[in-house]
Amino acid sequence: MSEDAQDVVLIVEDDASILMILSDYLSGEGYRVLRAENGEQAFEILATKPNLDLMVTDFRLPGGISGVDIAEPAIRLRPDLKVIFISGYPAEIRESNSPIAHSAPILAKPFDLDILQEQIRKLLA
Repeated sequence: MSEDAQDVVLIVEDDASILMILSDYLSGEGYRVLRAENGEQAFEILATKPNLDLMVTDFRLPGGISGVDIAEPAIRLRPDLKVIFISGYPAEIRESNSPIAHSAPILAKPFDLDILQEQIRKLLA
């Protein structure tokens, strides 16, 4: 992350406590954090916020939508957007047969926040 620009991270997570922990941690690391609790909120943010650098998304979300369902159109609209999947069921992400599911990092819950930060740094370097 450059000194003169703040990277913007969208977190999509339906568990309020995990959303708060990730948001607080990444804000403390100097990122501008946007939060969505479901697919509808995520799509609204993707449609209205032009400056997004990275999306951290849970795989299983309410309403029958998955993190892959959000990431695929997001990447089509924003080819430079980086994605990290987080899930208690990481095998399901790979089994989705989505190209993004095979190229984006997947962190199995629970994960160490320093590992998340390391992945973000790699992707945004």
